[in-house]
Amino acid sequence: MGLLSVEAALQVRLLPAQFKEVYVFGQAVIHQKFRPCSTAREVMLRVPSNPTTVIFHDNFAQMGGAERVAEALHQAFPGADLMTTLSVTERLSTYLKGRTITATWMQHLPAKARLFRWYFLIYPFAIESVNLNKYDVVLTSCFGYAKGVKRRKDALHICYCHTPMRWIWRTSDYLEREGINGWKRRLLMLTLKPLKAWEIRAAKRPDFYIANSQEVARRLRDAFGVDSTVINPPIETQRFSISPEVDDYYLILSRLIPYKRIDLAVEACRRTCRQLKVVGVGRDIKRLRAMAGPTIEFLGRQSDEAVAQLISRCQALIFPGEEDFGMALLETNAAGRPVVAFKGGGALETIMPGLNGLFFQEATVESLMASLDSFEGMQWQPANIRAHSEKFDIEVFRQRIREFIQSASEIQGRTTIGHCAVLNPMSLPTLIEAKQAKLAKP
Repeated sequence: MGLLSVEAALQVRLLPAQFKEVYVFGQAVIHQKFRPCSTAREVMLRVPSNPTTVIFHDNFAQMGGAERVAEALHQAFPGADLMTTLSVTERLSTYLKGRTITATWMQHLPAKARLFRWYFLIYPFAIESVNLNKYDVVLTSCFGYAKGVKRRKDALHICYCHTPMRWIWRTSDYLEREGINGWKRRLLMLTLKPLKAWEIRAAKRPDFYIANSQEVARRLRDAFGVDSTVINPPIETQRFSISPEVDDYYLILSRLIPYKRIDLAVEACRRTCRQLKVVGVGRDIKRLRAMAGPTIEFLGRQSDEAVAQLISRCQALIFPGEEDFGMALLETNAAGRPVVAFKGGGALETIMPGLNGLFFQEATVESLMASLDSFEGMQWQPANIRAHSEKFDIEVFRQRIREFIQSASEIQGRTTIGHCAVLNPMSLPTLIEAKQAKLAKP
C-alpha cells in the first residue's frame, strides 16, 4: 500500500536510504497519488495477549497539556516504549526526564528548541521514516503529525487526538493569533496545500480515534470524516488542596504565545487595577510586559508545588483563549477555585456557570472586565468546585484508556478469519459507550 506507482517505487531504490522518505513524500504531494480509503473500512487485527506497545507523541519540545497527556498515557502503560520526532529534555517534567524517549533523525536538527515550529514541513518526512513493525499496539498522541506513523497491517493503531493541524484547518485564525505576517505568512500559505494533502492521507492510518473533547471530535468529523470516542485529558487532583485563605489576585497559567490571548487579561487587569500574577514563559513575554501596569506580576516558569500554592490562594483563574480542552481550568477547580473563561472551545464542556466558573462572551477586554465585575458579586463553594474536578481525575483517565484499548482488541462477536479478527472501527465508540452504561447501572 505504497504512496507511489510501481515505476516511482523502483526509482526510490536508486536513491540513498536517507533520502527515500523525502522522495516518497515529495512525489506523493506532486502527483497526488493518494489512494481512497473508506473511513468505515474493516481492519484485520491480530493482537496477542501480551502485546508490545509504543506510545508516539508528536514532539517533546515543550511541556504543555498535550505532553502531560502523553505522560499519563505512559503511566497507564509503563511497559510501553516512548517515541517522538524530537525532544528538548530540559523542558520536560521530572517523570519524562526519567524515561527513555527515542527520537527520529530530527533530534539532530540545529536549534530545535527555538525552531521546532518552523520545521513544520519536515515532520512528515520524519513520520514516514519511523519503523514500528515490531509493535502490536501503536498509541499516538497527536496535535499534528503522529497519526501518520505506519505500522504492521495486523497491528492496532489508536490515535489520541488533541486537534487536527490548526494551521491547516483554521488558517486565518491561526495566522492572526500567532501574529504571522509579511513574507512568513506568504511562505506558510504556499506550503499549506501539500501539507493538507499529507494530513488527509495520514488521517486514514489510525484504526480508532480518541478525541480530547467534543469540540475536537467535531473537528475530526469535519476534517476527515472519522468518528471518535471522547476521553478528556487527565487532572492530577491529588496535587491540589483547598486553602482556608484566599488572596486578592487573579492568576494566569499558560505558555505566553499569541493565540492564548493573555493580552486580554493583562489589559483588563491594568485598566481596573486588579492584581494579576502570570505564570509561564513564551515568545509573547516582551509584548505583554510592555502593556502591563504595576499591578501585574510575571513569575516565569514555576515548580508544580509553587503552582499548586498559587492556584489555591487566587481569586480565580482567568482563561482568555479558546482551547481544545483546557486542563488548567480543572486544575484550578481541583483547588476549589473558580475560573473566568472565554466562552468557546473545550471550556464549554467543563465550565458550569455558577458552579465552577463564569464565562465572558466575546474575546474583548470590555467583555472580560464585565465578567470580572459579575464574578466578584457571586458566592462560590470550594468543596463543590473540587468535586466537579474529580470527575476528570487521572485515575478515571487511565481506566477509560485501558478499557478503550481492551475493547478495541477484544470486542466480542467479531468475524474471525484464521487467527485474525475483523473489526469495524466505526462501531467501537458505540460498543464502548454501551459497555460503560452497563457498568454504571446499580
